[in-house]
Amino acid sequence: MAGERSESKLLSGGNPQIAKGDGDTPVQAYIAAMPGWKSQVGRKLDALIQAAVPGVRKAVKWNSPFYGVEEKSWFLAVHCYAKYVKVAFFRGAALDPQPPVASKQKDVRYLHIHEDDPIDEAQFTDWVRQASQLPGEHM
Repeated sequence: MAGERSESKLLSGGNPQIAKGDGDTPVQAYIAAMPGWKSQVGRKLDALIQAAVPGVRKAVKWNSPFYGVEEKSWFLAVHCYAKYVKVAFFRGAALDPQPPVASKQKDVRYLHIHEDDPIDEAQFTDWVRQASQLPGEHM
């Protein structure tokens, strides 16, 4: 996987440029290309999502991993920024409790994970389970 990292270009803000594609393979390529500490966060999030939603669908779109439960319906995406990893819950305003960061889009809520931030695995898993049961975003 180290070869994948060297072949991947980082876009503005440090987000890996990964070709769009469906399935686990492009998502794993994205995670491997996440710079520095962010790759470990990506592996952790991916494992928690898979455990919370057996059979979760995966794809890379717009240089970000997307997770969903039915064809073309997505509940969550991950994106790298210079100082944090952003998890976007597309129907996050309906989650209880809501993820901490508001969006300009009324339904979307974010979780920002900075270096050395502990991940509350129980809360994250609960959000993922709740989000997977809501109507997804069609893209």
